Amino acid sequence: QVQLVESGGGLVQAGGSLRLSCAASGSMFSINVMGWYRQAPGKQRALVAAITTGGSTNYADSVKGRFTISRDNAKNTVYLQMNSLKAEDTAVYFCNAVAPSVNYWGKGTQVTVSS
Repeated sequence: QVQLVESGGGLVQAGGSLRLSCAASGSMFSINVMGWYRQAPGKQRALVAAITTGGSTNYADSVKGRFTISRDNAKNTVYLQMNSLKAEDTAVYFCNAVAPSVNYWGKGTQVTVSS
């Protein structure tokens, strides 16, 4: 089992920045990929960014150049640095960890960007 706890969400003005953190605990040896997803009201949950154990990253087109995902393997923590935030970035952001045949999810943290 893996537990994920997100933090760092909040209210920010358009153009501002936030950094989300996801602290992971439990059986981390099985985790290959960690990432962030987001879900806006009335929309499906969608990938924002992901990072492998080796450091390879993948981003949604809508956040490329503005968001940066990173991980500290020693601390079992994944970060999402979000810059130049836009109103359309408003959503609940969920941390995700992928192991063979199972996905783990955090409870989410709200990010609200005011225009």
